[in-house]
Amino acid sequence: MDRIQTMQVFARVAELGSFSRAAEQLNLPAATVTNAVQALEKHLGVRLLQRTTRKVTLTDEGITYLERCTQLLTEFEDVDALFQHEQLQPRGVVRVDLPERLAHQVVIPALPEFFALYPQLRLKLTATDRFIDLIGEAVDCVVRVGALSDSSLIGRRIGSLEQINCGARSYLERYGRPQTLSDLQHHRVVNFFSSRTGRDLGWEYMQDGEPRYLKLPSLISVASSDAYLASCSAGLGLIQAPRFGLEELLASGEVEEVLPDFKPPPLPISVVYAHNKHLSPRVRVFVDWIAKLLAARYA
Repeated sequence: MDRIQTMQVFARVAELGSFSRAAEQLNLPAATVTNAVQALEKHLGVRLLQRTTRKVTLTDEGITYLERCTQLLTEFEDVDALFQHEQLQPRGVVRVDLPERLAHQVVIPALPEFFALYPQLRLKLTATDRFIDLIGEAVDCVVRVGALSDSSLIGRRIGSLEQINCGARSYLERYGRPQTLSDLQHHRVVNFFSSRTGRDLGWEYMQDGEPRYLKLPSLISVASSDAYLASCSAGLGLIQAPRFGLEELLASGEVEEVLPDFKPPPLPISVVYAHNKHLSPRVRVFVDWIAKLLAARYA
């Protein structure tokens, strides 16, 4: 078994947490899989997997090796794909990160359509609101909401999200409904902090076509869109959020829009991927599909 095949075996064992399941999926004898991993560990001089009678887990060295191994195997697949006939179906794994609410409410419900089009592709999907390092975390593409700052990445702008100011009805009935910006000094907000810098994002509004920021008192800061909306619903303060995802709460009256004349600017939505002259077919078809899906709603 050559080095690439051995790495593929190790990666599958690590992914499934089982030698027997990996052997079954790879259509190999169980002894072959076990021997391949043992030979790899002997060659590297470290233990990659911790074995017990019930499960297989990665050691610290195994975690590090799997990250590099995954990158190399992905690049190997991409090189092969460059020379495949265009009519062949793209295959392999696409590693994607999406904003939490966008993933749950829009993208995941539409994925059956994607897999019907590309049955030989698999997705490894994370749904977070934190900053993702595409290169360091071996992620193929992300959807980002907001301004892009990393010039080493390619951003494909696909639309924007209208933002509004709002608060829970329970909060507004207790503290009043602000009518002017000066009224905000008597209110508190739920802060959203950047996972990259740890800093709270300011309360934003537009004045004379320029963005302005206010620092307002707050009881809580969060880094998750779900936690942000939950804090608002609990009456912990006012928030600024995309109207998308708030429709049911607004319609029920549980949440009300305030200060409509002082809304923050719309948030751009982009599909972002690493600079690569030869974008692999597996990544290209996913980027094209998700760009079309989101543009239909937010362009």
